[in-house]
Amino acid sequence: MSTGLKKSPSNGYEKPSTSKEQQEKINEVRRLIGPLPDRLSIYCSDASISRYLTARNWNVKKATKMLKETLKWRSEYKPEEIRWEDIAHEAETGKIYRANYIDKHGRTVLVMKPSCQNSKSTKGQIRYLVYCMENAILNLPPNQEQMVWMIDFQGFNLSNISVKLTRETAHVLQDHYPERLGLAILYNPPKFFEPFWTVVKPFLEPKTCNKVKFVYSDDLNAKKIMEDLFDMDKLESAFGGNDTMGFNINKYSERMREDDKKVPSFWTRDSHPSGAALQPALANDPTLTPINLQSDSDASDKESAENPPSLTHINLQSDSDASDKERAENSPSHGVNSGEGPLDNNVLVSDESRNRAVGIH
Repeated sequence: MSTGLKKSPSNGYEKPSTSKEQQEKINEVRRLIGPLPDRLSIYCSDASISRYLTARNWNVKKATKMLKETLKWRSEYKPEEIRWEDIAHEAETGKIYRANYIDKHGRTVLVMKPSCQNSKSTKGQIRYLVYCMENAILNLPPNQEQMVWMIDFQGFNLSNISVKLTRETAHVLQDHYPERLGLAILYNPPKFFEPFWTVVKPFLEPKTCNKVKFVYSDDLNAKKIMEDLFDMDKLESAFGGNDTMGFNINKYSERMREDDKKVPSFWTRDSHPSGAALQPALANDPTLTPINLQSDSDASDKESAENPPSLTHINLQSDSDASDKERAENSPSHGVNSGEGPLDNNVLVSDESRNRAVGIH
């Protein structure tokens, strides 16, 4: 199958084009999912379904199961309803924020500073992370599905390490935001980060690991790497750029409150940037009964396949036990496994690679 992807080895940017065979698979996933409540139906655009198929190597059954689990999660967690006032206390130190610049491919940039951690609540930190992800997606330009993460290790020490939080973060991001990460830049990670990276990698999908780039400010190639990705006058000085303004919580709060006002319209059909081919909505067909979130997945899939025109319900539980078993069998640890491509051996943190930035393939 021709995937029609264009990718630069230095910046992790992919420009997808959908083949006829891929479009047929997108349509098949949409048919298996069936009608949904309005907000969930808006989530199932062609671009969104394509991300889930990509995460599962274009396996329709696995992608459908993964998407159903996300739809169930979104119906219960309601990430689009989180507002700035709900999580502002987590943001005070600037540990995660959306930069006021984008990269040269139009990708939203999330800055992460683990040394600025100000909370011990895993639940609160995950909720803030979800808010940041939703906000980054809100600000993506049309036809762009991915973002860039910039992780600043200035001041990072052993007390900032939490395997539990990392595992929970990996679970949410990989299960419910697949293919949202275009590139992750780890800027000046300390030497003691190496064993932690070894522990963390089993929790990450191989394809996610391949998107990680280690950049060291004392490397001669580091500046070129950043120049290829960013306008250096807009890039903050913490990453070698010329902007010395830094994070200001008051100004950032104003930006987030303004963004919060955009959220309701973002989740309406008429204004949604994903464009055409959204999932059928239950509200548009009075003959359809409400969704059953807890019914048996196999029965639901069978019913979807045999009676697509008269679907009466869909299960978003999606064989969670089977899904967990599949992850356990395919992952080197308890982490989340996507069944994606082979691990890229170019992602290194050894002493040999200390003085060079690592490419992404």
